[in-house]
Parts: sequence; structure tokens; C-alpha cells
Amino acid sequence: MEQKVWQAIHNEFVAAAIAVKRGREINPDFQIGCMLSFVPIYPETCRPDDVMLAQEQMRKRYLFGDVYVHGEYPRYLLKWWERDGIDIAMEPGDLDAIKDGIVDYISLSYYMSVAVSSQGSTLDAMEHGLDGLVPNPYIKATDWGWQIDPVGLRYSLCEMYERWNKPLFIVENGVGMYETPDGNGYIADDSRIEYLKSHIAEVKKAIDLDGVPVMGYTVWGCIDVVSFTTGEMKKRYGLIYVDGDDEGHGSYKRSRKKSLAGTSTSSPPTARSCKPESRRARADAAGWRYARRPGAWQQGRGTAFRCGHHGRAARRHGGDRRQR
Repeated sequence: MEQKVWQAIHNEFVAAAIAVKRGREINPDFQIGCMLSFVPIYPETCRPDDVMLAQEQMRKRYLFGDVYVHGEYPRYLLKWWERDGIDIAMEPGDLDAIKDGIVDYISLSYYMSVAVSSQGSTLDAMEHGLDGLVPNPYIKATDWGWQIDPVGLRYSLCEMYERWNKPLFIVENGVGMYETPDGNGYIADDSRIEYLKSHIAEVKKAIDLDGVPVMGYTVWGCIDVVSFTTGEMKKRYGLIYVDGDDEGHGSYKRSRKKSLAGTSTSSPPTARSCKPESRRARADAAGWRYARRPGAWQQGRGTAFRCGHHGRAARRHGGDRRQR
């Protein structure tokens, strides 16, 4: 099984690099990046064996970025394959393709940090695929055991930039919580607000104090959805509440939580149904109107052109280009 997994990973590296190269052939101005799920690993103590274990485990975090950025397999990976008897079948030109398809920036998700001990694990190591996983006593955890570490985000940004020297884009950051509306259907998610504020504050430090070029920051997520990691609706990440449960029951109407409404009032905004809408209806609701050009939308001075298979529109207004 391990042989098959590593072979699939090699094939993915080649395919990703070819896609990057093809993108640049289409438009040399394209900025093409990759996305990593980044969870920093701390040693439990300053015991040298703990420090060494954390470093070895961090290679699992760095591996994909090392290949995407440097365009070659790191020596620690080659030694790993040698120890485990992994023999990768490579086609002629595979390594050249990987070398020619390096990325322009790194995007990342960040939710938590973890700690490891050389003395053995006291937690479910399978959840993160780590040996020696232990709780960090200096930070709190969510109801699902994910440890909340805003400083870890700044630490991660610094480590990634100093290792890869590429701009960084935080594309996921958020917290999953149990949430129940009050009698008025409103959720005052103050814990989420504090989570986001504290993490954004650390991003600002990474920019202002450490000089890390952060391209942007987006929250996970805009709306409650089934959690990818646990398959639960009750693990809610959204700024918008969806009236649905793990069994598929509920009206699926949507309402803003305090984190989006920006108010402490207990009166909830008007709920909306999650029923599918036509593209025309969504455009009308957003203030867009169809232009005479087929497939284009307009709003004010800006013009939105459909792009891509799903009809996303990029609005151009002077020097500003945004995805809508």
C-alpha cells in the first residue's frame, strides 16, 4: 500500500508541474501557486529527542512545499524511500517536468498546532498521522481537541517564508464549534470572533515585524457545511448559520451569526432558504445586470466577464480585478 501511495504522489507532482508550465504558456503573467494544509509541530520539551522527533515529523509538513518550490525531491525523502524499500517508477522527463513547474506562491490552511514527545503518544496519533502526539498544556483546545494557537500562525508564516522565500496566502483559517440558536434564532459566536481576531493580529505581526509577504487572508468558512474532517454538520465553521443537522433534517434556512452581523443584538437578520437559484437571480440579487454581450454582466462602470466552466465572473474596474 505504501508503495502505491508514494507512486500516486509522484504522479501528482508531475501532473501539477505540467499544469503550472501549461498555465504559463497560456499567459506568462499568471501567478500560479499550490495549497498546503499546515499544522506546525512543537517538541513537548527541550529534551533533545523531543526536538529531533519534531523536526523529523515536520518533514511531512514541508515535503510537498519543498518539491513545489525547489523543483526536486529533497534528500531526506530519497533516504526515506531507500529505508522503506520504495521504488518509484518514473517516466523519461518526469524529473525535468517537476523542475520546470515550480510555483510562484504558497497558499495554506491553518487551524491549530500540535506537540510530540519522544516518550510516546497520549493522544490518538492516527488523527494527524504523527508518532508521539501529546497535548500542549499551554493552549486551549476546541470541543474536537484541536488546539487553538494564534501565535502558531505567525510562527508558521515565518517558517514557511524563510524556508521557501515565496509570498504566502492564507486561504483557510477558522474554528469548528457546537452552536445552538437562541429563542430568536440568533447565534452570538463570541468565541469565533475572538479566534479570528487573535489570529489576524498574529498575521499583522508577521507582516509588520517579520517582513513576511502575505498576499491575503480568507476565513473558513462563510457558511455552515458538513465538516470535511468528521462528516458532521454539528461541527460548525460558518459565519452564516444553516438550519440543518447531521441526519439531514431542518429547514436549511440561513441567518447571520454575530461574527458576520457585527452586532450584539439578539434579533436575527432575515433567514434565507438554501434552495438553488438561477444565475440570473443571483446576479440580480447582487446588483448585476446582463450586458448585451452574451455571457457578460455589468454593474456601474465595471464589467464582469464570465470565466471558467462554472461561469465565475471577474470584475474589472480600473486597476481593480476581483472574483465574484
